[in-house]
Amino acid sequence: MAGGRIRAKIRRSSLYTFACYHSHPSEAEGPHDIEGPGYSRMVYCNQPHMHEQKPLRYCSNYISTTKYNVLTFLPKAIFEQFRRVANLYFLLAAVLSVTPISPFSAMSMIAPLAFVVGLSMAKEALEDWRRFIQDMNVNLRRATVHKKDGTFGQKPWMKIQVGNVVKVEKDQFFPADLLLLSSSYEDGICYVETMNLDGETNLKVKRSLEATLSLDDDSTFKEFNATIKCEDPNPNLYTFVGNLEYNRKVYPLDPSQILLRDSKLRNTAYIYGVVIFTGHDSKVMQNATKSPSKRSRVEKQMDKIIYILFTFLVFISFISSVGFIVKTKYDLPTWWYLQVPDDSGYFDPRDPLMSGFYHLVTALILYGYLIPISLYVSIEVVKVLQALFINRDLNMYDEETGTPAQARTSNLNEELGQVDTILSDKTGTLTCNQMNFLKCSIGGIAYGTSSSDVELAAVKQMALDEDRQSKAGTPPSWGKGRQGSGESEIELETVITSKDEDNHKPALKGFNFEDSRLMNGNWFKEPSADVILLFFRILSLCHTAIPEQDEVTGVFTYEAESPDEGSFLVAAREFGFEFCRRTQSSIFVRERYPSFHEPIEREFKVLNLLDFTSTRKRMSIIVRDENGQILLLCKGADSIIFDRLSSYGRTYQESTTKHLKDYGEVGLRTLALAYKKLDESEYYSWNEDFMKAKTSIGGERDLMLERLSDMIERGLILVGATAVEDKLQKGVPQCIDKLAQAGLKIWVLTGDKMETAINIGFACSLLRQGMKQICMTSNVDASAQNSKQTVKENILMQISDGSEIIKLEKDPHAAFALIIDGKTLTYALEDDVKLKFLNLAVNCASVICCRVSPKQKALVTRLVKQGTGKTTLAIGDGANDVGMIQEADIGVGISGCEGMQAVMASDFAIAQFRFLERLLVIHGHWCYKRIAQMICYFFYKNIAFGLTIFYFEAFAGFSGQSVYVDWYMLLFNVVLTSLPVISLGVFEQDVDSEVCLQFPALYQQGPKNLFFDWYRIFGWMANGLYTSLIIFFLNVIIFYDQAFRPGGQTADMIAVGTVMFTCVIWAVNCQIALTMSHYTWIQHFLVWGSVVSWYLFLLIYGELRLSLNVNAFRILLEVLAPAPIYWCATLLVTVACNLPYLAHISFQRLFNPLDHHVIQEIKYYKRDIKDRYMWRRERSKARQTTKIGFTARVDAKIRQLRGRLQKKYSSHGKDVVVTQQT
Repeated sequence: MAGGRIRAKIRRSSLYTFACYHSHPSEAEGPHDIEGPGYSRMVYCNQPHMHEQKPLRYCSNYISTTKYNVLTFLPKAIFEQFRRVANLYFLLAAVLSVTPISPFSAMSMIAPLAFVVGLSMAKEALEDWRRFIQDMNVNLRRATVHKKDGTFGQKPWMKIQVGNVVKVEKDQFFPADLLLLSSSYEDGICYVETMNLDGETNLKVKRSLEATLSLDDDSTFKEFNATIKCEDPNPNLYTFVGNLEYNRKVYPLDPSQILLRDSKLRNTAYIYGVVIFTGHDSKVMQNATKSPSKRSRVEKQMDKIIYILFTFLVFISFISSVGFIVKTKYDLPTWWYLQVPDDSGYFDPRDPLMSGFYHLVTALILYGYLIPISLYVSIEVVKVLQALFINRDLNMYDEETGTPAQARTSNLNEELGQVDTILSDKTGTLTCNQMNFLKCSIGGIAYGTSSSDVELAAVKQMALDEDRQSKAGTPPSWGKGRQGSGESEIELETVITSKDEDNHKPALKGFNFEDSRLMNGNWFKEPSADVILLFFRILSLCHTAIPEQDEVTGVFTYEAESPDEGSFLVAAREFGFEFCRRTQSSIFVRERYPSFHEPIEREFKVLNLLDFTSTRKRMSIIVRDENGQILLLCKGADSIIFDRLSSYGRTYQESTTKHLKDYGEVGLRTLALAYKKLDESEYYSWNEDFMKAKTSIGGERDLMLERLSDMIERGLILVGATAVEDKLQKGVPQCIDKLAQAGLKIWVLTGDKMETAINIGFACSLLRQGMKQICMTSNVDASAQNSKQTVKENILMQISDGSEIIKLEKDPHAAFALIIDGKTLTYALEDDVKLKFLNLAVNCASVICCRVSPKQKALVTRLVKQGTGKTTLAIGDGANDVGMIQEADIGVGISGCEGMQAVMASDFAIAQFRFLERLLVIHGHWCYKRIAQMICYFFYKNIAFGLTIFYFEAFAGFSGQSVYVDWYMLLFNVVLTSLPVISLGVFEQDVDSEVCLQFPALYQQGPKNLFFDWYRIFGWMANGLYTSLIIFFLNVIIFYDQAFRPGGQTADMIAVGTVMFTCVIWAVNCQIALTMSHYTWIQHFLVWGSVVSWYLFLLIYGELRLSLNVNAFRILLEVLAPAPIYWCATLLVTVACNLPYLAHISFQRLFNPLDHHVIQEIKYYKRDIKDRYMWRRERSKARQTTKIGFTARVDAKIRQLRGRLQKKYSSHGKDVVVTQQT
């Protein structure tokens, strides 16, 4: 590209700001003193074979994010499975089943356990295999590596070794941590994008040592040898200390020469570098943590339930054992026909205690049906199917990248429905860092008719509210102003239509400005044309961007350090001031002035460039125009610029301030523009001092430069202000708004500077005008002598002051935002400070942490997770987010961006942030309720079934005899009741997906744990206890002495047991039918099919010879079916079992309905269609009160507009009264 060739000729160091003007290390400083621990790494450049033996045997460049490997899979996976209490119990039962005291065969106990554990381990293996495949996609990327004799060849990343010389070309990732040797630019600089590391899309400048600049061609590496001694591997991204010994000289190294793995080379044809750190020694991998083993809160609580049931199992087994001891000691000797004692000693009246102990073991196995072994495998199946639905949700499919949502682990599906706090990265997650120039204020006049989204939404909401009030009756505050408010309505109508009207003008990236007064040269006619000219020149000159010209279209695009700068240049181009060329000392602009149709290329000599920093909050450029006039052009934060205005430069300050406030209220990012004319003598005197300071060495250098910059930037004349709209990723404000309405808290953790993070906070409505900001900074200069204790005390004071401000606030609408930088966060995360910091943070509506390292992101996530005890979700897209993704209860990776590190470490992957709304509010809500109801139902049915065995024990002299045939018991969990409960876990919906989004407050049922709290769990257990009592005793009462067969015979044990089991099947399947809210043919088929399958089994089993062994031959056809009492008992018991639950849910829906009950009734009677007003009213009530999000912002704007209207109507009323009196 032609633009690329132009840039290559420029020595970029000529364009650097004063902050970059450090004397070269080789000339100004000696080598670093790096002796001692922590600085032992030796790298022999271009000699990788030297690192193959100890003590220099460094790790390979192979990386892995898997939980297991070939050797650790079996032990770790088995440990994971037997962390589950139920599995541990059934392992013990399986061991005991091989002994003679077991009431069941060994195979009937071992086979289910092996099946459940094997299936779960297979699922773990499959999910880890997917992680392994993704790892290998990275490990097998190709890199260009020096082989020998100046020749380079391709090598996979995983084969790269320490000491290798690597050539990286434009838009490629760095395969390891490299020392920059040279680049395609003659002064050895290159541009690097570190989005995967620190979240910033702004390009960073890296510069090689002058000593290695000559290594700029493949052939020059034929004889290249050097030695690097540097720090050992560590996670600090922004520091590096080392020395390079080359050509018998030693040169100090610093971070400006280091290229980190997973950064990307930009705007540079190629670079050469030598590998210093590989694989898990690289800084990005040092910031990663091992893949944790995560378990959901529901699963942890399920373990507690199993502990309770196990305790209950031991208790009833103990009761059974005591009963058996009593029977053995006192009754067995009289029962001569039993021939006791037996040879095994299990029934010995002479030693009843030992017999009782044997019976205790038998009872522990016999009553094992209280603890459902199939629960785990059923949950595994359900979670896999739920994950399949998540993966195939077309509403979470990104068509641009062709990327679907991906549940990388299904263990945490229900956790998605219990999230309390979301911790989000910014760049690449919330934003795409694209700005649109929307409005401006020049010479006190506002330009730009386009409306921001906040303006548009506020007016539409007011119109909607007005419509509602007209139906319900107009309040006095509105009624007074209905007349005479035409002007206001016209203004509001303008706001609405400015965006809604058809506009066939093609969209222009970075420019969404509409105002004919400034376009197409019309600004010549404006009264302040000279001020407008200065405004456009500041836009086109005050920057550090590089132009690139498209060879086909001839249109210039710009590589700028910030998106704001890029949008200003696009705006200047559209206004007729096109920045087209840059040399070492000049900027060239094609100006359509004085004639718009005949552009003139003008040269402006660049004398000095004072760059933007987070401390300065402004940027200035000093240029000489073609007339020889020296101008200082400045742009920056309005508060900073206004403080530096001269007394005669404040002409437009009042009107500009008003415009800036208006722009801020509608979420636009603003900067003020000013200028100053400099006399020759004034400039040269200042420049002499500035150059001295710039070339000085020592700690005072930066302070001197800042003082001199501040001196020249005084006495400015205000020109105007800009307002740009930050281009968030599609749907981000709406998503944040919906999540806020769902009651979720959102924290932003970003590597960006504070100003950028604050602006993004405004753009995505985490911050808004009127929100009180608590900004915590350490306020400590690098050269200051403050001790660590002093800094900590200062931060504790800031925390205390912030908490006090919140406590004393009386306004119910007041909202607070906490903004903290990385340095301050270091102290805030210390053990004696962190809980106070957390208490302040949780009382704020939004929290933004700026300039945080990956490690700090993980520590903040851990603090929120452990400090609040609630579920946290971390979402990010880069390697810098891996730590917090792994630390959070749920990690979500953005897969639509470059670099897959975040996805590889995540539990769920989505293509864009906006899909998080659907993942949580719909899938999370459904999965939580499904799993919670499924587990409660599982315990209910197993208690209902298992306790009937215990009751029969008491009737059978605690003999260990079961009332049921073994085959019945084996099929109960595996076939007869398993599929309905799986259908409940997969298909159940309390409300459909659209209603979930319309009523986001429904989501709070998960964080509040309404469906899996102890009240509901014990309620289901009590229901199971009641059902077991009804099934057993009602059947015993009916069949105890009642004639059963035509001959008058009573029912035997097998007949009674089969009737009881039939009642169990009917009762539990009717119960699950009553539990379900959403039916498809699948649920009907599985629920009623399970009942039918029981009768089919009885029919088939009764015809088999196997049935003769237990006196069950033709049990259905000849014994049960002909007996009317069998059918009557089944019907009576089933109704009796389910009547209390039916009464309970009827009472609840009538007198104490839950949110979803109300919605279900509205939908059932189609009131949402017949009465739209009522439906909208219910929707407006069904959102959590929130102080963040687009809706909160619109509400604040509405309050403001209504306040203005109220004032206007009040003053209008007073005028009317005065007129009447006159």
